[in-house]
Amino acid sequence: MPPETLLSDLAAVVGGRVIGSDQVPIRDVTHDSRRAAPGVLFVAVRGFTTDGHDYVAQAVAGGAAAVCVEQSQDLAVPQLIVTDGRAALPALAATVHHHPSRRLRVVGVTGTNGKTTVAYLVESIAIAAGLTGALVGTVGARIAGRPLPAGRTTPEATDLQRLLAEMVDQHVDVAAIEVSSHALALHRVDEVAFSVAAFTNLSQDHLDFHKDMEDYFEAKATLFEAGRAAHAVIWVDDPYGARLADRVDIPVTRVGLGSDADVRATSIAVTATGSTFDLVVRDQARLVQLPLGGAFNIENALVAAACASALDVGLEDIDAGIRNVSQIPGRFEKIDAGQSFAVIVDYAHTPEGIGSVVAAARRVSAGTVYVVVGAGGDRDRLKRPAMGAAAAEADVAIITSDNPRSEDPLAIITEVVSGAEEGRAELHVVPDRRSAIRTAVQGAAAGDVVLILGKGHEPGQEVRGRVEPFDDRVVASEELAGLEVPR
Repeated sequence: MPPETLLSDLAAVVGGRVIGSDQVPIRDVTHDSRRAAPGVLFVAVRGFTTDGHDYVAQAVAGGAAAVCVEQSQDLAVPQLIVTDGRAALPALAATVHHHPSRRLRVVGVTGTNGKTTVAYLVESIAIAAGLTGALVGTVGARIAGRPLPAGRTTPEATDLQRLLAEMVDQHVDVAAIEVSSHALALHRVDEVAFSVAAFTNLSQDHLDFHKDMEDYFEAKATLFEAGRAAHAVIWVDDPYGARLADRVDIPVTRVGLGSDADVRATSIAVTATGSTFDLVVRDQARLVQLPLGGAFNIENALVAAACASALDVGLEDIDAGIRNVSQIPGRFEKIDAGQSFAVIVDYAHTPEGIGSVVAAARRVSAGTVYVVVGAGGDRDRLKRPAMGAAAAEADVAIITSDNPRSEDPLAIITEVVSGAEEGRAELHVVPDRRSAIRTAVQGAAAGDVVLILGKGHEPGQEVRGRVEPFDDRVVASEELAGLEVPR
């Protein structure tokens, strides 16, 4: 059993003061009052729409052993007083769980696009090398092969440290974690010791949270600070990546397609279902077969290979891990009902992501490229016209609803269409997403490609606070099965 953590120990770590007994033993930390229980410290965090201080009484009623607050209250349990609950949260959680990341090799992956795929590839390579792997990200978490749900790309510090502690208990060797800019700005990974920090790319997204692209970039760059990560892996063909590689103060592996990259690919051959290339890691080369479609996935594979190499995994195991990677949910996922045209579901929801998927489809097909896409509500509005412009690089662009959330779906569609109107595509507006998918598959013929973009693995559609079941992969399969004349 790990040593017991007392409230006095936690107060010392965060520089707080205790009202009441400081000898209370703490076995876990939570920011969610619904998870309060005996032995648990509830930390009140001020959010954008709610304030955790409003739920202190509920936490105490749930049995919380103590609470961490920014102002003292009239309570029957001990109180740890701190200046900033959110900033204190990661240190409190990491201390209670005895800093589990220090007993793992943690790979943190950040960037606008490609994080999930890189994390899956790193896990697959670790397994091929005979190691026990784990991952945490947008699609969920997995520890030693056991899937777990996850609510956001990077969990809150309390949940993340708990997951890392479970990984230690399950004898995990390598954990691949997607690290969002929100997670970095909101301190979720402050107490995670990263063996490797990886950067994929940066393009317009999340400008509802960050004031501009420079602020977005600087948030990402904090992952690569000395003391937070031991080694950097950076895709330098991206201009932001090149900037980052030139300024980091930790050892860096430069990844790209140029001859000056430390890890690169040559002799590339791309098909609809994958690619082959010579993987070059400094002075060694090996022919690799990647079973993931889309030329952009070569970039993701190179970043994953560089991460593994930084962990001293050999080229043979890297090759085996890339070859053996399973289909990643909602990432260039092919929907096959026996039709003579390709249907692909992908999470692409940024202008650059959409453009990359369209370009990948053109590279493997001379037929008509259809795109079904919308934009999410209550998120970065500035990218919507650019998303439309990227979709209009296809032959047929069908603009529809995504997750409108609290916004008017037609208003969102209008903003996306404003960027698509000057493009090359034949443009259609079909607000109902199922009808939009039906329109695409009914119009497609042999050799064409239908791209259904934006939601990827998501199993629901959020409208006015309600999430209704809607999985693009399921709906596409149903619409293909309903074709009157199979093609």
